[in-house]
Amino acid sequence: MKTYEFGTTDSDIVLIHPADDHDLEGIENEYMTINNSCDRNFCLIAVRIDDWNNDLSPWEAPAVFGKESFGNGASETLDELLELCSDKSRTYYIGGYSLAGLFALWAAYQTDVFKGVAAASPSMWFTGFAEYMKKNAIKTDTVYLSLGDREEKAHNPIMATVGDRIREAHVLLKEQGVNCILEWNKGNHFKDPDLRTAKAFAWVLNNKNNFIAEYIPQTSFSSALKS
Repeated sequence: MKTYEFGTTDSDIVLIHPADDHDLEGIENEYMTINNSCDRNFCLIAVRIDDWNNDLSPWEAPAVFGKESFGNGASETLDELLELCSDKSRTYYIGGYSLAGLFALWAAYQTDVFKGVAAASPSMWFTGFAEYMKKNAIKTDTVYLSLGDREEKAHNPIMATVGDRIREAHVLLKEQGVNCILEWNKGNHFKDPDLRTAKAFAWVLNNKNNFIAEYIPQTSFSSALKS
């Protein structure tokens, strides 16, 4: 498992981000955007995921695009990530984009190590996940959810359920007493994943430290796009 570290490597705040090669292309921009949007030193650890559909899937599920189905490698991946979180003097957060966002949310049902979840455009359409959330209790108290406003307009009928599923998840988590926000971004699933993930992590960090949810102005991310 290859890792990439950014920021203050000995910080007591650690952000864990499972990432693919596309994520890694924007990881420095993600780090800079988080850093510019909060007042805490932190260490961002990007962990390269070799087999995306297998290593981040909590259970086997049929393919919904292309021919590649989903495996059940999430438990093994989580075990490896937890090895990065062995120092109990540090505070750990987990987050990611797309299937990594779903994995981050799932991971918080397995362990209380993560004090917050930053799930940007998570794959909430994943077979059985909505039912799993209803039957289990999450072990963190802070969750950020987001979705692009065009994602639920996908032609794929399964992926088009993502809007309804994430709304349900937001309501469910709020009813369970979780400090949870659902934010809508402009565009489809492939627009600005680095900035959306940065926004997710920054909100969790700021919210955990008693900042108001609106602390991160949308203009700061628009400006980052133009820079």
